[in-house]
Amino acid sequence: MDVLQAISNRRSHRAYRAEQIPEETLSAILRAALESPSARNRQPWHFSVVQDAELIQEVHDEAAKVMGRGGSPRFADPDFQMFYHAPTVIFLFGEKDNSWTQVDCGIAVGNIALAAEGLGVGSVILGLPKPAFEGSRAEELRKKLQCPEGHDFVIAIALGTATDTKEPHETRQEKISRIG
Repeated sequence: MDVLQAISNRRSHRAYRAEQIPEETLSAILRAALESPSARNRQPWHFSVVQDAELIQEVHDEAAKVMGRGGSPRFADPDFQMFYHAPTVIFLFGEKDNSWTQVDCGIAVGNIALAAEGLGVGSVILGLPKPAFEGSRAEELRKKLQCPEGHDFVIAIALGTATDTKEPHETRQEKISRIG
């Protein structure tokens, strides 16, 4: 699939099959992550690939606890799971002392999402896990997810075979200014 088609086709999926994506496909997605550009080629990220449903659920439970059930209306639904039961979640941890970490990790998660789409894998980019890394179990979860020293959670992306379909979102041409 060409890159413009992948951009046009990509959706945020919120339902997945339970089976893991093939290892060869995951390796290609991770290669795309590592090939992401970064400021001064510092590569301030660490990608923790989690395919353990219990650990994924632990992160969900801790974030829900920290946020409280009223922190997001979605948590009022007892069937809500922030990773949508995707079989694979990649947590991006970034260097704390780099002012470009947020941008660079955003670029990397974009590469992951587009590579996944190009390979027929559904995804959803998630900031919602952040409270899990601010609560009483934050250090324990960082350790379980092999977050390197000097890094912290930036963003996550859930991956799997999507079982939902979505229409493309509306584009807003007024969001573009052309100067000169």
